Amino acid sequence: MRRASGCLFGLAFGDALGAVTEFLSVAEICRRFPPKGPQVPEGNPAPVTDDTQMTLAVAQALIEADSANWNVGSLEVALRRNFIEWLNSPDNNRAPGMTCLGACKALATGIPWQEATRVNSKGCGANMRVAPVGLLGLDGTTRAAISQFQAALTHGHPTALAASDLTATAIADLIQGGDPQSLPSRLYKYAQSQRSVYHHDWLGSLWQRSYINTPEEFISRGWDECLAVLDRLNNALANPNREADPCLATGDGWVAEEAFATGLLCFLLFPEAPLAAIRRAAVTAGDSDSIACLTGAFAGAYLGMAAWPEDWVTRIEYRDQLTAISKLWD
Repeated sequence: MRRASGCLFGLAFGDALGAVTEFLSVAEICRRFPPKGPQVPEGNPAPVTDDTQMTLAVAQALIEADSANWNVGSLEVALRRNFIEWLNSPDNNRAPGMTCLGACKALATGIPWQEATRVNSKGCGANMRVAPVGLLGLDGTTRAAISQFQAALTHGHPTALAASDLTATAIADLIQGGDPQSLPSRLYKYAQSQRSVYHHDWLGSLWQRSYINTPEEFISRGWDECLAVLDRLNNALANPNREADPCLATGDGWVAEEAFATGLLCFLLFPEAPLAAIRRAAVTAGDSDSIACLTGAFAGAYLGMAAWPEDWVTRIEYRDQLTAISKLWD
């Protein structure tokens, strides 16, 4: 099924569709792209945003650090290098988030990552890029630690960490053939099980920068926000409305837990129709490119590469990099 390829290309396709609708209301999107929003990625190559660029940066860092089994030292070096390379790239002109820009500029000075990260930011820039971690076939503890660690280099808020972990867990579940209908229930149980789990070996003293009494209290705040948005997701799925803006149910997606939930909602509204899912995700009033890229990642992880039209594959920006990385994990 080539699920890794399906996931990464799906992420890029969703990103490309949502790139032209971000910052627009649903009414404005439909006016500019009548009658129901953009249907295909435009251009050759079809351009993506910083969401796909940073996903590739994380993927490349994972590949570079593989020989050391992704220990914290080797992965920190690889992530820092790839994030700085992204920061300085002339192609970094796709309206990147201020948190990622600020944190990466600080990382470039060589200071410890715990000082570079933005401890008050739970923006979706941390979990829009985490999909590669879910493709690695890691045990749950290692996957959770790496998911949170890659987030922590830029977004030090506990909800950014938890939402990244939850996003990678959803990808891993779907890669393994998990049933979409019961996925929210499995994710809810997982989130409950992680409420007091702080990955000391990877996160170190990060929790102390938030002036919270214990590391367990620090991380539980992030998981509680994720549990709350999963409740909203379940409510939306109890009475699914495929015509309404998904942001009305689970949030606009500018913050991590809402991007995760709204992206997953769009997928679960159309679990067997991946094009309908990412088209729905692109016609949203919130952070449309991040929502749609997550939707595409979930859909591709579940359905594999056959989910996507060949014409889209041949035209998407960064096709060669996406292909090379996907082959390693398919």
